[in-house]
Amino acid sequence: MPGTEFILLGEAVWLDFINSARGRTPSPPDLLSDVAAFVRWTRSLRLDPGADRESLGPIHRFRTDLTALAEALHRGLGPPASAIAAVNGMLARSVGRHQLTRENGAWRLHFAPAQPLAALEAIARSAAQTLANSLVRVRCCAGSTCSLFLLDDTPSGSRRWCSPAECGREAWVERRRSQFR
Repeated sequence: MPGTEFILLGEAVWLDFINSARGRTPSPPDLLSDVAAFVRWTRSLRLDPGADRESLGPIHRFRTDLTALAEALHRGLGPPASAIAAVNGMLARSVGRHQLTRENGAWRLHFAPAQPLAALEAIARSAAQTLANSLVRVRCCAGSTCSLFLLDDTPSGSRRWCSPAECGREAWVERRRSQFR
């Protein structure tokens, strides 16, 4: 998304959150370097920053835990216990009730929040949904200098780049160059 302050290509809120400390260069800047940046980031995703706008420490700790989770999933490892504890801790902050609904002719049990989720709660829910979906894989972009995480929900598990126009094009150009060497 050229012209925007944040790169939102992860296909999941939690991956966009951890990608705020990653990028397409070897030493990307931290896009959530202060509370004001966190508030701008939440607003760009139409999330409520909630009480978490008071201190950057819990925001960065949660991002670190989720980064460890994404790295483990990318490597095909089980999720770290600390990351699961962090996600469950954020999910426990949500007030609401369980509700039975009918979807596609089947009954499903859903949690209905009593109020809109605060940003870190929404991020935790996004991570939990990824973990609960066995058909989705977390990948690190295959671009040579890119460290962004993305969701691969393709049936063949073939998604490799955060953006085919950016990182994917770079790989295509390199393959073409190697053909003529």
